[in-house]
Formats: sequence, structure tokens, C-alpha cells
Amino acid sequence: MIAQPEGTSSERFVVDGTRLYSLRQINELPTPEREEIYRHLLPNKLLEDFGINTQTLSDAQGNRLVTFSCPHGASTVEVDVRSEAGFPDPLLYVELGDTRLNQIEVILFVVNDPSSERFETDRDWRGERTMFGTLRRNIPEEIRAMEAGLAPGQVRQGLRLSRTLLPIFESFVTRLGHDYYLMEPLTYHTAILFERLGCNYVQGLRKMQWLHDAFQPGGLLHGQLLDGASPFRQPDACHTIRGRSWAIHDGIMGEPWHGIKMYKRVGRHAGIDTFPG
Repeated sequence: MIAQPEGTSSERFVVDGTRLYSLRQINELPTPEREEIYRHLLPNKLLEDFGINTQTLSDAQGNRLVTFSCPHGASTVEVDVRSEAGFPDPLLYVELGDTRLNQIEVILFVVNDPSSERFETDRDWRGERTMFGTLRRNIPEEIRAMEAGLAPGQVRQGLRLSRTLLPIFESFVTRLGHDYYLMEPLTYHTAILFERLGCNYVQGLRKMQWLHDAFQPGGLLHGQLLDGASPFRQPDACHTIRGRSWAIHDGIMGEPWHGIKMYKRVGRHAGIDTFPG
């Protein structure tokens, strides 16, 4: 049975006397035990705010709104929370995985405000998935999303949950015996967000510093490429995190966004700031 500590959430996950350290170990457990552990990734206040019972993970009509994808033999877990049955987008989506070096990586987390307008940036005109705009793009919808204040990769406004989620991730990995976890920001603005939440760089710090310099007046990206040739490359884009992110998404660097890897050490703020001022 899983030990149910009554003390701090930093106490280890223990099953039948064995301390767990990986997602693969968790996924080898029977379904009830797996879900009992993965429930620790859910923000209870979010569930309560949207009328989801924190015990049954269902709405008042009995519809199960939380799904855990964690099959036997896998080293990943996906947590999908819907605001209501049949809603097209997750209220919260979290994906974690084991790395080859037995670390824990937060592969992706997405938060959507279900009451906000939806922008079809995730599919092109043929209905094919854009994979966050990395495979193909829906330019008209991206322009609408940008003008509405969204950042690349978003289909709806978020709920400002990042400061709630990162401590939950910290607690979870601590209970697996780890003192840090890895993250890979899929966009420039996400990297800046992670900095402000206390993350540091495994790789990519120099690239982020170079980008800040290149967007300054007289810098390579400001002077040569922010020429207004596309809606995503306006001269004033250099002044905001979101504006820079859209310009990078539009290919202003001449290469795809890649090569950025970050980590968050439990209980410590790294103090990195590549967008000062």
C-alpha cells in the first residue's frame, strides 16, 4: 500500500516499503495506486473553481473530467483536466517524463481559460495540426491571436497558473527523491517566464543573452529584420517579451527555436534575467 504521510509534502512516495524514484516505477503499479500518486499534480483550487470534485475528479453530473495517461511500461505521464465533458481544449494539461539519466522532466504544461475566445492557431486551413506552429502555420489566426494579446502556441488566454504549478512540480519530484527537474521552453516568452519563476539554464543562456542584445536598437535583429515586412516583425516588437516571441516564431532568427534547456532546483530561485528592465 502507498504510505499516506500526514506531514510535509516533501515526504517520499513509498509503496509496500519501497521508495519510488521514477515515473516508470509508478506506472508499474495498479491503476488505483498510480492515480493516487498522480493526483498530487493537480491544483485543488483549480478543480474547486470549476466545480470538479477533488475526490471523484468528476462534475456534479458524475462525468469524469480528469484523465491520467500512464500505461504500464511507459516512463511518462499525461494529466488532462477538462472544464466540462466534451470541451475541446484542456483546462490543464501536464506531461512529465523520465530522462535517460533518471531525472524528471516537465515536458509540457498548458493552461486554457475555457471562457475566453478560441483561435485556431493549432490547425492550418486544411485542418491539419500545426504542432505549435513548428510544422505548419495558420497565419490569419496567428495574426488574430497576436492582436488579442496571445503569445505563440496559445489557442486561448491562460489562467495565470504557472506560479501555482511550479511548486506542485517541486513537491512531486521531491517526493520521488529528486532535488531538481528539467524543462524545455518551446518559445522565447516561455523561457523568460521560467526565468522569473526561478529556473536556470542547462543550455541556451548565451543564446538568450545574445537575443536580448540583438533586439536592442542597433542590434542585428532590430536593425536588419524588424522592418515591418510582416505583422510579426514590427519595429516596436523588440520592446516586449511577447513581441519578440512572435518575431522569433515568424523566423526572424533564420532558424527554428531550439537549443534551450532549463532546470528548476527545489526551493531555490536562480535569479537569471535575460530581459532586464
